[in-house]
Order: sequence, then C-alpha cells, then structure tokens
Amino acid sequence: MKQDFFKYQAQTTPHPLAMEISRAKGSYIYDTNGKAYLDFVAGVSACSLGHCNPKVVNAIKEQADQYLHVMVYGEYIQTPAVELSKLIAKYLPEPLEATYLVNSGTEAIEGSLKLARRFTGRSEIIAANKAYHGNTMGSLSLMDYEERKKPFLPLIPDIKHIEFNSESDLNKITEQTAAVILETIQGGAGFIEPKDNYLTKVQERCNAVGALLILDEIQPGIGRTGKLFGFENYNCQPDIVVTGKGLGGGLPIGAFTASKEMMDSLSDNPKLGHITTFGGNPLIASAALATLKEITESNLMVEALEKEKLIRKHLQHKHIKEIRGRGLMLAALTENENITNDVILRAQDEGLILFWLLFETKAIRITPPLTISNNEIIEGCNIIKSILDSI
Repeated sequence: MKQDFFKYQAQTTPHPLAMEISRAKGSYIYDTNGKAYLDFVAGVSACSLGHCNPKVVNAIKEQADQYLHVMVYGEYIQTPAVELSKLIAKYLPEPLEATYLVNSGTEAIEGSLKLARRFTGRSEIIAANKAYHGNTMGSLSLMDYEERKKPFLPLIPDIKHIEFNSESDLNKITEQTAAVILETIQGGAGFIEPKDNYLTKVQERCNAVGALLILDEIQPGIGRTGKLFGFENYNCQPDIVVTGKGLGGGLPIGAFTASKEMMDSLSDNPKLGHITTFGGNPLIASAALATLKEITESNLMVEALEKEKLIRKHLQHKHIKEIRGRGLMLAALTENENITNDVILRAQDEGLILFWLLFETKAIRITPPLTISNNEIIEGCNIIKSILDSI
C-alpha cells in the first residue's frame, strides 16, 4: 500500500508522514499494525466531535438509505441542506440568514469574494499579511507570501494587504474597497488573536466607506474557541461569515452566510452567478447538521475553555516560550523550528499526533477534537514534555 500511495496518489510534499490508517475512533487513530495514536490535531481542526462520532455516523447511515446526490445545488428542496442552513441562521446575528453550502473552505472563500464584488460593484479586496484562506486561485491571491504565489502567477488582480492588528493600516480601506477579508484568528501566521478591539475598528472603517467585512471562521468557528463563532469573542459582526472544517464532522464542507438581500445578488444578472454540483450534498449536510446540533446542545463549547486551561497548565516547559490562541485552537511555540520539528516527528513515534502551522515554523499545532477528555489532554501534554526533556 505504501508503494502504491507514493506511485499513484499525488503528493503535497516530498516527505509525507505516510502513516497507514486502519481505523479511527474518538480521540484515537489506529495504524495497520494496531498501534493507537492520540490525536491532538483532529484532521487540522476538522473533526470537531472526534472520529466516527456515533451521532454523526448514524446521521450519515440514515441519509444514505434515503437518497444521495439528486440535482445541482439550489434546484431541489433537500431537507438536510435546508435544516442545516436554518440552524446556522439561528445562531448568527441578524441579518445573516442565507447560507450557500459548498464543498470546502477554500470554495466558500471563492464564493464570498464573488459575492462581495457582485453586491458592491467594486473590485478591490483587502486581505492581511500572513493570511491563509485556501489554495485555489482566488484564495491563493489573498496571500502575501510571494514564494508560494510566484509559480502560479498571474492570480486575480486588485488585491491589497494590511497588517493584522495594525490600526494605522485601516486608512487603506477606502471607497474603492469591495471587502476586507480576515481570519478571525490568524491561523497559518501562528494563531494570532485580534487585540485592542481590532475587529471592531475594522468593521467601523468598513461601514464608513461602504466596504464589506468577510470573516474567515473556517478554523476558529463551530465551537473551537468557546463560542460557536470566533467573532463572538471580539465584539464585531461580519457582513459575510465563512465556515468549513469543523462544521462537517469529518466530511468535506464549506459555507458562506450573508443577508438574504446580499445573497440574492448571486441568483440573477447573471443567473447562476455561483453554482456547484455537489454543494449541499445531502449526506454531508446530514453529518454537518448532527455535528452542529451536538455542539450547540451540549457543554462542549464551555468545556473547550476549561480544556484550554488544562493544556496551558500541563504544557509548562522551559522549551515552550508561548502558547497562543483560544479554546482548543492553540499553538505552542518553542525556541526554534528545529525543536518544533523534532517534537512533531518524535511524537508520532510515541503515539501522539501533532502537526505544523503554515508560516510560523516554531509553532506546534494543538487542535484536538472538542470531545477529548481531560485525561487524554494530560497524557498528550506529558508526551510532549517528555520529548522536550530529552532535547
């Protein structure tokens, strides 16, 4: 299988981890030798309820017995997609009530950019330095990391950049700006939170010049920061909110939500202004609906903040210089990237799944399932400290 993996499946790096998976359950992944690995990554923040959560699996099985794909998005009434969209609206402030369901986070970003340009009639998009919103052409265009963009140029035009948390850069948002798009918490940059009411000030500037505020909640959304949406922590409200990852319960999904008035602008002049074949797929929508219900009807969001305290308590070590983030979206920064690489690679040998962040090379990603137990957290932290002790 490993030979076939390298020969037939396209690779994203020259040296993938190449663990061969047999099954996964709860907070653990098992390889084909039967070895258990405690998962501190959750599929890069995607498996909110852990692996093979019974409520999600049952929802998938029940829907699979009824119907799968029947028609392109938006033509037929399919109960799972309607119920999911309605539940998302329930937990968002007015007028955010219309959701467009797609297949991934980056696709939701693409849709939100099109929506902003269509609704405002403007073309300029402003993103943050060290932003990461995905890897399709439009999402990649938002990045300021020229080394990653250069092989794929030209990308979409009229993109400008501001420094996250820089108030002096807000004057770059003008009457020419269609939208400002920001991660509520910067992910690839090192789990950097907004400071000093930064997002409130961005929203005020956008309102003053008629620009839209798009918040990328693909990582911090769906309960990971102790609130259903990360922006609820920071006294602001976006015009368009983008979700993905943790919404699907382990299946691929993306969504962008705006006012009904705004979203209607995609349906005419031209008709089919945005279209997807498999967005809103009933199987995936059923899994997402079960996931969202479980997160909103349980204590998982409150517990995420208690689990954050536990991680911070048990990850005190001389080689860990800082822990950034909120809830179960945390990054432990070591002294240098060599230590970080050593910890992540050796942790797998010790039965613990860790991973990197895109830009911050000193960061160890800690984004376990929201369902992880306190004992599992302590176990994982002890493995990390044991590795650090030997460095």
